[in-house]
Amino acid sequence: MNENLNENRNTIALVTGGNRGLGRATALALAEAGTDVILTYRSNKDEAASVVDAVTALGRTAVALELDTTAFDAFPAFTTSVRDALRTTWDRDTFDFLVNNAGVAAVTPVGETPVEAFDLLVDVHFKGVFFLTQTLLPLIADGGRIVNLSTGLTRFVSEGWSVYAAAKSAVETYTKYLAKELGPRRITVNAVAPGPIGTDFGGGAMRDDEGLRAVLAGQAALGRVGAPEDIGGVIASLLSPGTGWITAQRVEASGGTLL
Repeated sequence: MNENLNENRNTIALVTGGNRGLGRATALALAEAGTDVILTYRSNKDEAASVVDAVTALGRTAVALELDTTAFDAFPAFTTSVRDALRTTWDRDTFDFLVNNAGVAAVTPVGETPVEAFDLLVDVHFKGVFFLTQTLLPLIADGGRIVNLSTGLTRFVSEGWSVYAAAKSAVETYTKYLAKELGPRRITVNAVAPGPIGTDFGGGAMRDDEGLRAVLAGQAALGRVGAPEDIGGVIASLLSPGTGWITAQRVEASGGTLL
């Protein structure tokens, strides 16, 4: 089936790590904008089911699939699961939007970083993104879109996050190459770089530590720490009909942090 975004049909987004935090906010923002969602979760099936229920309550359709983005050998089987879900739920063989959101946090001080922490961060934030995207490319409709999650830490520096930021810098470079090489298929590719956001990421300090939140708010032009919905809205905007001429860009959504 030769599908593209000009056809009269519902759009479908695949959001990795869609069971919590930024992924959940993205799934809900997309549902509010009229997009159906395939969301992935690594271990918390109940959280994923609650997102499916929330999407359904918004009048859209959602499916949750288990995925460990470091289990590279399992990506072909996951792709088969996506294909099956598309056929049985939507009677389609492609989806429209891929949001590479799944992430993990680990502090990596210079001179004190174990190999295991380095490998985990690179595997989740770069190697997993690279090979999952590569495996899913045949299922992304021509004229579709890809959004990769980066971080404000590729622009400003916070001690202890060197490996995380370096892996995200690799994602930003990969985003440009993808945009160039997928251009003939009219697939746009952009990176969204959040600043400090109040989620459970990294133990939830930016959500729960009022002292830290006050410091971070003082560093932002808009005077507050971001909320997951701020990022979900940005991603949904990049996947909206009016932004199809934007590609190969890093879009920082940090409230003007450390300008």
